[in-house]
Amino acid sequence: MIASLPLFHRVANQPVIVLGAGDAAEAKRRLVERAGGLVMDDLQEGIDKGARLAFIAHDDEASMQADAIRARCAGLLVNVTDKPELCDFTVPSVLDRSPVLIAIGTGGASAGLAKQLRLRLEALLPRSLGALAEALFAGRSALRKQWPDAGDRRRALDSALGQGGPLDPLDERSAGRVGDWLAAADVALDSQAVEIMLRSADPDDLTLREMRWLGAADVIAFEPDVATAVLDRARADAVRLPLMRGAQPEVQRGLVVTLRN
Repeated sequence: MIASLPLFHRVANQPVIVLGAGDAAEAKRRLVERAGGLVMDDLQEGIDKGARLAFIAHDDEASMQADAIRARCAGLLVNVTDKPELCDFTVPSVLDRSPVLIAIGTGGASAGLAKQLRLRLEALLPRSLGALAEALFAGRSALRKQWPDAGDRRRALDSALGQGGPLDPLDERSAGRVGDWLAAADVALDSQAVEIMLRSADPDDLTLREMRWLGAADVIAFEPDVATAVLDRARADAVRLPLMRGAQPEVQRGLVVTLRN
């Protein structure tokens, strides 16, 4: 189970309350402004103007507690600096490859850890990642025309964006290939059935290939005693098909992964 639900919240041209003075408050103001939000320094004014988020960074503990309660009672989601127990949401470390954003959070456990992970990923992910996303967005109509079925589109993209594929996200030249890839349309989308014999209930025991199968599967067929932790490694929108022990799933279009203990 994950402790927080990761979301991206649009705040452009929207009021966002930021209370407090000092470095922590200024950092939150810069963050809000970077996302296009309108910083409100007065709690009541922010409430009156329809703010949905509040950052509270007072040095005084009593003021921090009081404003957090007041904002929450007004229906706002609240972030209190260095007080994860008082937070409705936490602020991740953000890797910016706009429009691609990668947020790394620890639920307030360690901002330093999140930062160091971001710095490692900064060195791995090319600047061209944003251009690739924009090229795919521009090609949506052609993509739908080429593959009218949503499952076929997903499989075509999985094939192209996978490691070594023509649109590999880690290849700086991929953004310039989107048009040619759409024009070629030679992606094979045959059905495939894969069976994984689990060695334990620990998802970390899955091999890299098995993880890729789970991440790409359209249908997950599983025996009743397969651990939830293993199922959670599959795509959230994959169809899940419980099986009686020893039964064989009906092979459907796309990739069907069967999990057995």
